[in-house]
Amino acid sequence: MSTYVVGVSGGVDSVVLLDQLTRIPGHEIIIAHFDHGIREDSAEDALFVAGLAEVYGLPFETVREELGAEASEERARDRRYAFLRSIAKKYNGRIVTAHHSDDAVETIAINLHRGTGWRGLAVLDSDISRPLLHSTKADLIEYARRRDLTWREDSTNASDAYLRNRLRRDIVALTPDQKQQLLALRAHQVDAKKQIDQEVATLVGEGPEYSRYFFMHIPMNVAIECLRYITKAQLTRPQLERLLFVIKTAQSKNLYHAGSSVTAEFTTRNFSLSLLK
Repeated sequence: MSTYVVGVSGGVDSVVLLDQLTRIPGHEIIIAHFDHGIREDSAEDALFVAGLAEVYGLPFETVREELGAEASEERARDRRYAFLRSIAKKYNGRIVTAHHSDDAVETIAINLHRGTGWRGLAVLDSDISRPLLHSTKADLIEYARRRDLTWREDSTNASDAYLRNRLRRDIVALTPDQKQQLLALRAHQVDAKKQIDQEVATLVGEGPEYSRYFFMHIPMNVAIECLRYITKAQLTRPQLERLLFVIKTAQSKNLYHAGSSVTAEFTTRNFSLSLLK
């Protein structure tokens, strides 16, 4: 029997996801709620989700962190996923989240706004299961109303402090056809990413040691893709570029902390990486 660790915030998206999953037999569901402590009323969300767990008769896992009102969207997301991964490890389960097609369009818009590379279009692609990606926000609200579900509204959704909220007003103006074109482009880039990762895996091998000579003599963009793969995408582009420079110049026995708990150790010919999860 499969085990699903379902991220439930209490909003309509995750409430619908939870209700749909409970209607599919043959798997175990763990409800997981991350209380970020950003809003004063976030503790009420945790209580609401605890109530859902009781109604459905499902195990409930939660944690509260005091990230504070000034915490960035990225910080809150990173801490939430760290929590979800810890619960998935505890139950040997797969993480399931309620991202839908409008979320994918918004994430593409954010990445384009920030000046993304090609990977910025291959969004929401990972080992996390997202079964609602083919549904729109309107679809989910219609389902919730039809099933007479209740949910909580996140007050920060109206705040201009977050780039996603500021861009959302422009995204609303996109036609359904324009959104479908973006989603088709995303699907194409996700496929391209998988093919590139397969080629990179063949190039670099399984490790744990990698040839410095190899990285010194391949084109920079290829080297960056290879490093992204062996660091499991834990580093930013600038961090990868600095790591590549160090690979080319470091003395034997040196240690280099590349960021995000990634450390490189060097011999004359090779280097190895340690990645803390």
